[in-house]
Amino acid sequence: MLGTRLQLSDEAAARIRELIMDGRVRPGDYLRLERLALEFGISVTPVREALKSLRSEGFVVLEPRRGFVVAPLSKRDVQDLFWVQAGIAAELAARAVPRFGLAALRELDALHQTMERAMRARRPDLVEDGNHLFHREINLAAGSPKLAWSLGTAARYVPRGLYGRLADWPGLAVGDHARILAALRDGDAQGAAAEMRAHIVHAGELLVAHLERRGMWRLDEVSD
Repeated sequence: MLGTRLQLSDEAAARIRELIMDGRVRPGDYLRLERLALEFGISVTPVREALKSLRSEGFVVLEPRRGFVVAPLSKRDVQDLFWVQAGIAAELAARAVPRFGLAALRELDALHQTMERAMRARRPDLVEDGNHLFHREINLAAGSPKLAWSLGTAARYVPRGLYGRLADWPGLAVGDHARILAALRDGDAQGAAAEMRAHIVHAGELLVAHLERRGMWRLDEVSD
């Protein structure tokens, strides 16, 4: 029973993160437990636990007599999150280079081709699935589990499924992955790191633009 409740809580937390990072709820918005529970089709208890977890992550704050409120999230906050991810992912890519054998490279190339086919079929969900596996293979190959864990923690701010809703992301991901793969094939650790860093930064720029279009920030924040 406890395991089921924790799973529901984790799923609720992921969905609330998505609402926040997709701009569907804004900083200062009050998050009503009953409304969220009804929307998610679960009881109030796992929603409350999810919000407590998100409070510890900085997504929400608990205000007296108001309850849980979406925490401030500036344009710079989003850029900083991707700056952190880009640095860690670049280091993992560099460490992976000398550990990649021919079989691993063939597997990575097959994943890349699957992403290309999904992009041509206009299936951004499958592109995102492939993207997850592509990065996972590189991160595992790096042989640095604590560093990969740190990347996973930072990446939680962008829930799975969000990238697929960014119109330009599938093409960007496929193009960036081709350059990362080329650097890995060449045994170029510095090049792989640079391409990986640029890839993560590009994704962050797309998300910022997406949130700007949704009116996430005031004009003075957007121009920072």
